[in-house]
Amino acid sequence: MSLGDDRRRNVLRATAHPLRLQMLSLLTGAELSAAEVARELGITQANASYHLRFLLDAGLLVIAGEEQVRGGRAKKYRHPWEELFRDESGTTTEADRQAYVSVLAAAIPARYAEHADPSGQLFTDAELWVEPEVWQEVFDLVARASHLIHERAKPPRTAGTIRANLSVAAFTMNLENKGTR
Repeated sequence: MSLGDDRRRNVLRATAHPLRLQMLSLLTGAELSAAEVARELGITQANASYHLRFLLDAGLLVIAGEEQVRGGRAKKYRHPWEELFRDESGTTTEADRQAYVSVLAAAIPARYAEHADPSGQLFTDAELWVEPEVWQEVFDLVARASHLIHERAKPPRTAGTIRANLSVAAFTMNLENKGTR
């Protein structure tokens, strides 16, 4: 088994828990300690620390700094979202993408159950044939939206913000027709 296989297994195990997925989202827009993560998610600090260490060991979090807390030191964690699921050569692997798609598909129903405003929803599903230029334009717009929401993420409950979800899977498909499904 290669180092890449071990890493992929660790990433899959780390993201296979809904609480850890919430932590990754939370730490995209903020650098937080285990105590701050615990307060935001309504869990114990010990539970938060356990899951944060799991994510850190899998390479999905970095230590962004430390702060003085009641005579001790608390680590601040951050999710380096731009580096997510990259192997040592800097390329995204197919196994990583497959693992991420599985986790994302399982998370969507739970996230949808927490939706707030029925008028603020957008759903689409399209398996269509389009010109390559149209596909490239759509892909670029979706990529920009994904980058924008991550880049502009704020700490939880920041004044003037809303809690939002963006889940996207965009890809080209094999050319051969599989016939009936």
